Amino acid sequence: MTNADAHSDELLRSPEVDRLSAVDRNLTTTLVMGTLRWQLALDARIRRHLARPDTRLSVEVATALQMGAYQLLHLERVPAYAVIHDSVELVKQGKERSAAGMINAVLRKIQATGPMPQATKDHSAAGSAAISAHPAWMVERWVRQYGEDAAEAICRWDQEPAGTTLRMDPGVDLSRLDTEPGFFLSCARRLVSGDAPRSHVPGEGAVRIQDEASQLVAEIAAAAVEGGRNVLDTCAAPGRKTAILAERLPEAAITAVDVSRKRLEGMRRILPESVAGKLTFKAADAAAMDLEPEWDLILCDVPCSGTGTMARNPEIRFRLTEPSLKRRQVRQAAILQAGLQGLRSNGRLVYSTCSLEPEENEQVVEEVLREAPEFRIVPVAGILDRLQERGIVTAEGRERLRSANAGDFLRTVPGVHPCDGFFAAVVERIPAAGRQ
Repeated sequence: MTNADAHSDELLRSPEVDRLSAVDRNLTTTLVMGTLRWQLALDARIRRHLARPDTRLSVEVATALQMGAYQLLHLERVPAYAVIHDSVELVKQGKERSAAGMINAVLRKIQATGPMPQATKDHSAAGSAAISAHPAWMVERWVRQYGEDAAEAICRWDQEPAGTTLRMDPGVDLSRLDTEPGFFLSCARRLVSGDAPRSHVPGEGAVRIQDEASQLVAEIAAAAVEGGRNVLDTCAAPGRKTAILAERLPEAAITAVDVSRKRLEGMRRILPESVAGKLTFKAADAAAMDLEPEWDLILCDVPCSGTGTMARNPEIRFRLTEPSLKRRQVRQAAILQAGLQGLRSNGRLVYSTCSLEPEENEQVVEEVLREAPEFRIVPVAGILDRLQERGIVTAEGRERLRSANAGDFLRTVPGVHPCDGFFAAVVERIPAAGRQ
């Protein structure tokens, strides 16, 4: 399951899945996402019951075992005999028919031994990794960075189905959906029940799905400048943050840049015409842009590891390695450096990621600014205060966000905050007269 290049959330939005009934679609989503979330723990459990624990299993056999074990250990709706029967029949449909007996035997042993006991609280990296099915190296770095309690909260959050948050225009009727207020923002609603992507809500672009931390980063960017008319979004696709910039800065000329022309075309199709018609789209590599200092506002929501979004993308934990963080850092710094050159005097740039890792966040900003004395960091707290004054951030949300201030930066932490993990830094070009 972990060898495919596509993200699970993309596969689950495919036409093949859409053609399923609502019941089958929900079960498919539960099986795929649940198995990915718990795969490390499931694999350890499966190998305990193999005649030779070091046996190399094919993808087909491993997948049948993982999905069967997940249902036996984490779901109660399907009878155990049906789970074992379906797992055996699944492998019989492929090239590994001879493994049917082994799959039957292993799953019966897992059924007989029942769930692994988790009553003993173990704050060690190895203990947290075993319980939460995260790689030990991830847990270890989160303990160092955020402390034991926060690391445990991140792991717990990642193992639960990600909630759905809606972005809505004022006055939209959501009476047909069961929602509750957002945690930070007045325009956000958290979906309690209902199938939002397939629910008909009147009004073009009036409601869309977007995590609240993602919305917050775009709100910070839009509020970072007063009356900005020339706006650049350097890594724009799929366009959710761009749409908020267009909403909050209706008089601005906004250019949406992305390295992928295909993703830009998809962005153009998905955004309502009232938004897309106001944008200029440009396919370009943000790290190689040669910008003139003419932009009031630049958003650099750079490609990153995505460790703040593993509740939605559990396969990240298998694809990411610790050395790869440094490799990403090189490109992230190049995007930030290119963006800074495009800022006019007093212009501001927002650098953001959906990563929890310092190599991709403050270390990038600090490294780039160390060689660029004409720029300075703008504390995000003052921008959040302005957002509260404008009614965009609620009074309760502003209090909750005080724990998201990481020095002068914004950092939301999954489990500590009920949203994805995002980082944001605001950087300003200092007027020549104000430089020392």
